[in-house]
Order: sequence, then structure tokens, then C-alpha cells
Amino acid sequence: MKGITRNIRFGVAMLASALSIMPASIACAQQANKPTQSGGTRNLSQTVTPETVGFDSMRLKRLDAFMSAAVEQNRAAGITTLLARHGKIVSYKSHGYKNIEARTPMTKDAIFRLASMTKPVAAVAMLILFEEGRWQLDDPVSKYIPEFKNLRVVTKLDPNGKPVLEDAKHEPTIRELMTHTGGFSYGYGPTVGDKLASQSRVFEVNGSQDFINRVAGVPLAFQPGTSWTYSPGPEIQGVIIERMTGMTLGQFLEARIFKPLKMNDTGFFVPKDKASRLATVYQLNYEKKSLTPAAARFGAGDPTVPPQFESGGGGLYSTAMDYARFAQMLANKGELDGVRILSPAAIELMGTNLLPEGVYVNSNGQLGIGFFRLDKNTGFGMNVALSMDPLRSGLLEGKGTMVWGGATTTWWWYDPTNDVTFIMMTQLFGDMNDASLKDSARTLTYQALTNPER
Repeated sequence: MKGITRNIRFGVAMLASALSIMPASIACAQQANKPTQSGGTRNLSQTVTPETVGFDSMRLKRLDAFMSAAVEQNRAAGITTLLARHGKIVSYKSHGYKNIEARTPMTKDAIFRLASMTKPVAAVAMLILFEEGRWQLDDPVSKYIPEFKNLRVVTKLDPNGKPVLEDAKHEPTIRELMTHTGGFSYGYGPTVGDKLASQSRVFEVNGSQDFINRVAGVPLAFQPGTSWTYSPGPEIQGVIIERMTGMTLGQFLEARIFKPLKMNDTGFFVPKDKASRLATVYQLNYEKKSLTPAAARFGAGDPTVPPQFESGGGGLYSTAMDYARFAQMLANKGELDGVRILSPAAIELMGTNLLPEGVYVNSNGQLGIGFFRLDKNTGFGMNVALSMDPLRSGLLEGKGTMVWGGATTTWWWYDPTNDVTFIMMTQLFGDMNDASLKDSARTLTYQALTNPER
């Protein structure tokens, strides 16, 4: 999300023996894919004409035209979009360049920094362990991260500039960790707590323990469960996964999500033999109205080297198709190609509004970041925003749509009402500088869905 930089790195040790702790009952079950409404399977193996799944081909051209124009206007270096309905690909297009200076065309297999689109993946990993009985929603986080025991809350600064603290009325819970309501903060907000959190510099850590020590070293920004502030909750989830399993986060994701779903180009670094496919990250130069490489601000480390800290909140690299397979697993209620990752009930839990009653605004009068505004029409599930009443928010999508994006203008949504999945990958750092890329993509998709009963 806005302003999030990733120069954190973490060394990966392959602990193959750790895989042996997986119970046999968790092994991937094989079953046939169910047919869609219009025939075939729900695994993105088919590309169909738009009309067969309810889209109007001519109206859908507006989406491609908009993306092409965005590249021509230097609003993005390159864009790849993938639109699917009923598990079939309706549109899969690339525009612009992976690297402007070398004039390297954008390709469908380009690898992008996911940034905060890592967060929904972390939620699925947590739910895998939830289904193994490893944790409960209202468990205190300190049950798994003892360093967070007895965290206090900052209320203000005294006349000498020192924080005034009070006891937390209850310890932050896993529920609050996964909904950004636990009082933790990345440090981007306007409150005293946010400013203190920014001093911990959690994006410049030397591993999981260093990260935990830094987060535990600052007070909570507010009483748990009383507000919403964008937070390192998913990074904390990643550490919980490591401590529960004895595996690195990357090893767990590879074994339980990426390998089963055949997400072969997804991970916390890009192997050197795939480096040519990596899309260069750019930022907008407002004065010159041009794009310049953003390496100095985002991901300064070598992306081909395993990072020191595998961030569950923003460290993954992936392709549009890999992420589409992840999203289709969610759309299929937990399975893809006969491999089950989660139960339908767990997917429903992930997409349920878990915000405490009345938590809609923070002390600044707003709740959200960038174009995400969580009000009475919007909710929050497990590491995803939810459209609870989209028409009242001026959106054309269906109720219950899961959505999240990243600071490099990566974006994803799944609409269970219309069974629509959309992936947009770009490499523009600071995506909220041009939120219309995402807003317009949403509108231009649904204006073309003229026969939704198909």
C-alpha cells in the first residue's frame, strides 16, 4: 500500500525434514473439478469468447483501450490484466514495457513485486493452520509471540515530548491482527502512536526476531479493537507461522500453497535464471511527467538474493497467472485442479466482515489507506477488504467482493456474487498517486458484464 517500501531481506535455509511433520490427513485430496455453469472446468485452462460467460466483447474493449492509454500517458510503464469468469479466462492482455530504458515489451509471464498483495496469501497460510487446530480467532497474539505480552498503549505526549502510556484493556487478538484493529501500526498515520511506530523502521530488519523486537519496542497506537490502522499484522502472522511449524515462511508457502497450486513463479526472491522476466519498478516524476526507476525507494536489495526477512505483508514476487491460480482457488471454495487447500467454510470465514461493531473511523475521521475507505458500506475480512454494499459506494461489483492491492499498483479482486476474478499487475510504486487505474478497471469490467446470468 501507499509508501510501503521493501528493502528487507532474509536468508532462506531449506529445511526439508520439516515437511515430515505434516500430518497425512492434510495431504492434498484429489477430486474432479466441478463443471461451470457453461461447461468445462474452473481451472483457468480455457480461454473463451466473452459472450459465452456474459460479457459484451465490444464493451470489454474499453478496458483494453484504457490500459493502453495509461501506458501511452506515462501513468504506468507496463500493465498485465487477467479477467476470468466461472474459472475461464475472458481476457488476458499485456501493455507497455517491463523495462522502458531497454524497450523490453511487457509479457504475460512477467514477474512483479506483489507488495501488499502478499497479505491475502498470508491469510490463507494462517487458515491452513487454523484448520489443523493450531489457533483460534480470539487467542491473544502473545500466546504465540510472548514478546507481545503486556504491551501498553500510547495516549499522548507529555510537555517534555515523552509518550504517556496506559495499560491495554485487553491483549491484541489474532482476529484483530488479521483486521488491522489490534493497535499495531506501520507508522503512516497521523497519530502519536503512528509516529512512534515509524521510528521502529520495521522494513529494515535482520530477520524475524529483529522484526518482533522492533514491533514490541513501541507502544500500541490505540486500544485493541477500537480503531483501524494499516499495520504489520500480516508480517506478525508470518512469524507466527514460522514459530508454529518450525519452517521459514517461504518454505511453508511453497509446500502448502505454491507447489500444490502450481504457482511456479511465486516466491520471496526471483531465481537468477528468471531475472530477465522481472518488471522494473518505476515511480512518477511529477515535474517531468515521466517515469523513472524506483530502485532507490523500493526494493533496493537484489531481488535474485533471498531476503533476510520474508515479509508476510509484502515480500512476494509473482506473475499474473500464478496469482490468478491462487485467486481461482478462493473462487472454487478452497480447491483447484483437484487439490484442496482449504475447506469451503474457511474461505467463507476469510471473506466475512470481522470488524468490531462500530469500528468505521479513526481519530483522523477516516478509515483506510489510498482509495480504500472502510465505512458502513465496506468491511474487512482476513487480510482483505470487502464490499458489503457496493452500490451505495458507487461500485458496480457484487456484494461480498474480496479486494486488495499493493504499493506497486498490483491489484486483485474476487466477486462471489458474479463469479468474477480480476488481476492487474503493474510496476508503478506509489499506486495511490493514480487510484483511477484501479477504479476505472473495476467500472470498465462491470459495464461489459451485460448478461450476468450466463
